[in-house]
Amino acid sequence: MNNFTFSPVATIASCFKDKFTIPRQPGLVTAVTAEVVLLKPYATPEIVRGLEGYSHLWIIFAFHAIPLGQWRPTVRPPRLQGKQRLGVFATRSTHRPNPIGLSVVKLLDIQIRDGDVRLILEGCDLLDGTPVLDIKPYLPYADAISDARGGFATSIPDRRLRVEFSEQAAAECAVISQELSKDIALLIRQLLEMDPRPHYQMGKLGDRVYATQLYDFNLRWRYLQPEVVEVIELSSELPSKEF
Repeated sequence: MNNFTFSPVATIASCFKDKFTIPRQPGLVTAVTAEVVLLKPYATPEIVRGLEGYSHLWIIFAFHAIPLGQWRPTVRPPRLQGKQRLGVFATRSTHRPNPIGLSVVKLLDIQIRDGDVRLILEGCDLLDGTPVLDIKPYLPYADAISDARGGFATSIPDRRLRVEFSEQAAAECAVISQELSKDIALLIRQLLEMDPRPHYQMGKLGDRVYATQLYDFNLRWRYLQPEVVEVIELSSELPSKEF
């Protein structure tokens, strides 16, 4: 049996600086944009020739932030609230024998400038710095199967929380949105309305403040009611890693 060694062809530049709040599947948060930054010697116009004819791409990548070798044959999918164990090959768990991921994303633009080649994507679920192993075009006639079965995940998650902004957070959103030329309030709303907490923390209220880093700011929020999230602030202070 052959052993394989792969080198990245690109890296991901995204707003997600840590794993908390990353959507659990691609395409769920349309306000997320990211860039595939091609590496030398692959950063050439020829390698992306014809890619503009496709609306979506498959991104094959490595889960670089997952400790190697720490996988189990069964996992507890968040979609099942952690109440049931399934075989790892029946899930999209990040903890796998080979830490390889696959995401289908929308291609917004191809930017080529002075030896720098970037693919601008929408709807990514990728951590900043993710190594990209390969890029393939999405083919609707082959990749979209109308009668396919989805196991335990048959539809888009329907859990939607109401996201409210404190006066301070709303003002900070306006400033950062202008600086980045992005609708930061929409991004935050789409991320938090799906409740990114681990299953064992869902439903818990109190004074606990959650935090994560998006772009170069620290997002802080809390749960006021079972279905209501309050965004407290967007600060320059880095978040604690205790979620």
